Formats: sequence, structure tokens, C-alpha cells
Amino acid sequence: MNTLAPVLEALTILIAEDSAADLLLLSTIIRRQGHQVLTATNGAQAVEVFTRERPQLVLMDALMPVMDGFEAARRIKQLAGEALVPIIFLTSLRESEALAQCLDAGGDDFLPKPYNPLILAAKINAMDRLRRLQATVLRQRDQIARHHDYLLHEQRAAKAVFDKVAHSGCINAAPNIRYLQSPYALFNGDLLLAAYTPSGDMHVLLGDFTGHGLPAAVGAMPLAEVFYGMTAKGYGLAQTLREMNAKLKRILPVDMFCCATLVCLSTQRRVVEVWNGGMPDGYVHEIATGKRTPLLSRHLPLGVLSAQAFDDSTEVWPMALGDRVFLLSDGVLDTANASEQLFGAARLQQVFASNRKPDRLFEEIEQALAVFRGEARDDVSMVEITLQPGQPSRAAEPLYADSGQSCPLDWSVSFEFRARTLKSYNPLPYLLQLLLEIHGLRGQSGALYSVMAELYSNALEHGVLGLDSRLKRDAQGFAEYYRQRNERLTQLNSGYVRVHVQVVPTATGGKMTLRIEDSGPGFDVEQVLARPLDIDRLSGRGLSLVRQLSSDVRWTDGGRSVCVEFCWGALA
Repeated sequence: MNTLAPVLEALTILIAEDSAADLLLLSTIIRRQGHQVLTATNGAQAVEVFTRERPQLVLMDALMPVMDGFEAARRIKQLAGEALVPIIFLTSLRESEALAQCLDAGGDDFLPKPYNPLILAAKINAMDRLRRLQATVLRQRDQIARHHDYLLHEQRAAKAVFDKVAHSGCINAAPNIRYLQSPYALFNGDLLLAAYTPSGDMHVLLGDFTGHGLPAAVGAMPLAEVFYGMTAKGYGLAQTLREMNAKLKRILPVDMFCCATLVCLSTQRRVVEVWNGGMPDGYVHEIATGKRTPLLSRHLPLGVLSAQAFDDSTEVWPMALGDRVFLLSDGVLDTANASEQLFGAARLQQVFASNRKPDRLFEEIEQALAVFRGEARDDVSMVEITLQPGQPSRAAEPLYADSGQSCPLDWSVSFEFRARTLKSYNPLPYLLQLLLEIHGLRGQSGALYSVMAELYSNALEHGVLGLDSRLKRDAQGFAEYYRQRNERLTQLNSGYVRVHVQVVPTATGGKMTLRIEDSGPGFDVEQVLARPLDIDRLSGRGLSLVRQLSSDVRWTDGGRSVCVEFCWGALA
């Protein structure tokens, strides 16, 4: 015995049929299947009933008075919009052309006369499944759209914060920086940061996080925070690198890290200090000779190694005024053409070699990429920093908001830093923060830090380590000097640097006396001071700088002790 297919769900079904007998027969069959029935005797009535009742399925006779089934089907489909309302044509037509016309008019299936209840039930269930599928797809599409809008809103908010953090330094204000960044996604996985130290040196970081978009930008926020905070306080590259690595190692998942190049460009010392961990080679471009010195990657990226295994050693290269440092991300080299060939380092070198106007280097690289017909697979970032004269020391922003009534005016303190401390600790940021408690010194913070840095460096390198600055006669000697510095510092097991600070009030304001002593053999102060200022562009400027920036300076104890003074007027 034949049985009807089980009903998935009771439906409201519209039957449009001009034959009273067929209408009665169909209504009876469908009601027995458990569905609710609506009826119409012509196409116009069918459209009217559909508009009013919104049935879930339509059985439509093709040939009816007033309005035929074809036109009624078209109008019903229009009224239904995106929702699927299946239309099954009831027809006695047998020609292929006529049956095709049923489908072209918007029908989803057809049922030939005379009606088979079993086939009818199966077709209704099949159309119901399609209707349910369409409804599910539309519902999921709307959910995805809402989720997409929500994510875009979150990303815009996060990007607004990210842009303020990532560009809170001197990127857009410094006259000696040119850069190009083209984000592969809404967020750029590449990070470019720049800031001045209290002494006027410029720290620049170009980083490349694994991945793109928001996940890559998440790690950039704490990295930028450490970079700007420690640079403003006067920490060197080594201390900043260690802190950034430790923070990323602590917060990032194991499959995320940051390739980075960190440089310190010093106009006063005419040098660039470089640390490269996993980034493509950067270059120091000597304008006078056209020579390009590669800045090789010698370290693992930030966030990979533990604090104990991390290597913070840097390289130092001499620079003349007008020389440039060029850094880039791997997005430049990984640009591919239609044949999946990479742009690569060799083509980049060809652009370098053919460049005759350094100011147009960026444009020429972009043009070369365009001619290569490359499509970016990654974030593309380039930055060029020029060593320019006349960049003064940047005074730190006030760190305190009190009125000055609690300012210490009459005090002294002494420190002795011994071998184990000298190996790894830079006391200058701490000393600067201590001295900035004196309100009268805050306007001189840049000059103060420059003098302290120069005197401490001389005490450590020439006094304790016994290095001879005359090694820095050329680029090779310069590299040898810093190789010996690192080697002797690693092996250091004795010696000291003492720092004495005395602050006294005066009739017009106050005076700070800073004395630095070392355990070295000393030097002939008069002979060194008698040298012409520009005897060697690679060294010999430090003592002259100290004399220019401080109120008074004098050496005692055979050059092993130096004393400088800073004065200030009464606070308004």
C-alpha cells in the first residue's frame, strides 16, 4: 500500500486553479497531508491572496483567466524578494517549450495532470527543504553581515588608537625622515617608530610582525609603548631591546614574533648604531663616495628567545653629514610578478646602483616595482634617515605637575658603579630622572643628558676599559674599536665609575655640580684639549661638546676626575 511521504512541517499552501474539480481534489490531498490551504481561481486573485497571507508554497495552474499563471508567478516572485517561495506549476502541457516556459516564469518545478498524491507530497517536501535552506542561508548571511560590521567598528576603533600610538613620535615631524608604508590589510603588520632621546639622538625602529591585520597590530601596541617610554628616558639600544624582547616573549603566542631593525642615529657623535633581527639588509649610504655598507641581520627576531639567551649586541658605523640609512621590510623583496618570480635583492641592488639622485631613491624603487608588475604579498615599508646638522637636543616633556614648592634645593648624593654593574647597567636614565626633580634643570634636560652621556662614556671606555679613541681613524678602525669595547666589557672583573651630585641654592637660583671619577690611568687633558676640533671626523668632539653645553668644566687627578656645573635662575 502506498503511503505519503512524512511531512517535515505543516505549511500554508496557496492553490491557484480555475477548475473547481481540480481545486477540490488538490485541497483535499494537501489537507490530508497536514497542511493549511489557501485558494484562488485566477492569477490576479492568486497575487492578491499571496500579498495578504504570505503562504510558504504555491501550486499554480499555468492557464487561467484574468491573469495566467506565468504572469502571476513573476509577480509573486517579485513580492517574495530574497525569500524563497517555491512555485509548482500544475499543467497538462506536454511540449518541452511549454514546460520550459513554466520554469522561465519563475516556477521551481511542475506537476503534470492527473495528480499523483505520492508525487505531490514528495515535491512539496522537496520544495520545503529548499525553502528552509534558503532561509538558513539568508539568516546566516545577515549574521555574517552584522558580525562584519561589528568587526569593522572594532578595527576602526583599534586602528585609531594604533595610529596614535605608532605615530606619536617624530615620524611626521622630523625633517630628516622619509618613509613609505602600504598596508596589505586594514592594519599594517609593519611597524615604523621614531623618537628623540634627551640628548637629541634619534631612535628608529622598523618592525615586521608575523601575519597581517589585527593580530599583527596587537603586538605593536606594547612594543611602541616600550620604545617611546625608554627612548624618552634616555635608555640605549641594548636596554630597550632587552625590554621589548622580554615583553613580547611574555605576551605573544609561540607562533608570533617581530622581525626588527633598531637604529640610533647620532648627529653629535656622527655614528649610527644598529641591531638587526631577522629583517632584510639595511644600508648606510655614504654620499661622498657612493659606498653602501649593508646592515646585516645577525640576530633572531624579538619575542623568540628568553631574556637569558637574548643577544643585544649592536654594530656601530661612522657617518658624515648627508649620509643616509636605508631600511626596508621583506614586502619589497617578496613582491612577485605574473610568473611568480620575486623582485628580490638583486633587482633592488640594481636600483641602488643606477640611482644618481638620492632624493629620488624612493620614487625609483616604486617605479621599479611597478615595471616589474608586481603584486604585493606582504606589507611594504621603506624608511630613509639622513644625518643632518643642527638638530638640537630635545628637552624632555615635564614629568611632574607640582608647583615647585617641593623641589629639593640643597642636597648631595654619590654612586659607585663596579664591574658587574658596568657590564649590563646604564645608570644615565636613572640619574636624569633624579636630576629632573630639580625644576630649574628641566629646561636643560637635553644638554644635561648629552654631557652626562659623554662623560660617562669616556669614563667607562677610556678609563675603565682603556680604549684608545685614535683607533677610530677610519671605518675599519671604528669597527675594531667597538669590537674591543664589547670584548673588554665582557671580560671586565674590576674597576669602577663614581658619580657625585651636589645641589646648592644660590642668590639667583641654584647650581648643580656633577663629578665623575673612574679607575683608569687618566690622560693628558691639556694635550687632548689642544687638538683642533675637526682633526678627525670620527672622534674627538666629545670634550668640546661638554665645554659648550655646561656652565663650567674642569679635570683633576690626571684626567681621572671631571667636574661640570649647571646653573639656573629663580623660578617664576
